[in-house]
Amino acid sequence: MVDVRIKCITLSDNNNVQHEHITHVGSDQFTPAGSKWTVAQVVHAIESKQHTFYVQQAGTVRANVGVVDPGNGRPKFIKTYADGKWNNNLLSLSRC
Repeated sequence: MVDVRIKCITLSDNNNVQHEHITHVGSDQFTPAGSKWTVAQVVHAIESKQHTFYVQQAGTVRANVGVVDPGNGRPKFIKTYADGKWNNNLLSLSRC
């Protein structure tokens, strides 16, 4: 299992959805260099225990990335989990 540090995010085009959401993430560890993974790929990798993902910016505590299943047929999404609660550390990352 590889521990992957997420460095940047891509947000949806807000023209067609009610709220922006993360569609892709980037990491220096992805190959080829500069490639991004979809949220669905990250969800699959976490659920199948192929990889773990985390966010850590300079001077901050590591925040692990987990899968949230909102139910009602809506797609699963990713969110960070740190200090015993879900939070939005991913949204503070730079855009890629």
